[in-house]
Amino acid sequence: VQLQASGGGLVQPGGSLRLSCAASGRTSSHYLMMGWFRQAPGKERKFVAAISWSGGSTYYADSVKGRFTISRDNAKNTVSVQMNSLKPGDTAVYYCAAKIYYSDYTPIRSRPVEYDVWGQGTLVTVSS
Repeated sequence: VQLQASGGGLVQPGGSLRLSCAASGRTSSHYLMMGWFRQAPGKERKFVAAISWSGGSTYYADSVKGRFTISRDNAKNTVSVQMNSLKPGDTAVYYCAAKIYYSDYTPIRSRPVEYDVWGQGTLVTVSS
């Protein structure tokens, strides 16, 4: 499984941005629980949001709750995060990640070490 993130860019405070992550490879033989993380310069990678394989369960970091919405389209093998009311503190490189399961029971995880596959990251800069 490979992941390709896209959608980053420069946005003003209060603005919105939508990040997408496309999965490719042997996706049909796995059940992927997907997550987004971010890493600001000089800081550790932190959890942002995650979604179960079915899309029925989602989980957010407190810092983005109410502003970010994660979603997925399994027919297109994509997961997205809609980011609204962006703040300068949201500036970071955003990574999508997948934890591989072999059944449709895909408990959400929030620690980077629990994920199996990572995308290359996309930079989000919130600045006026």
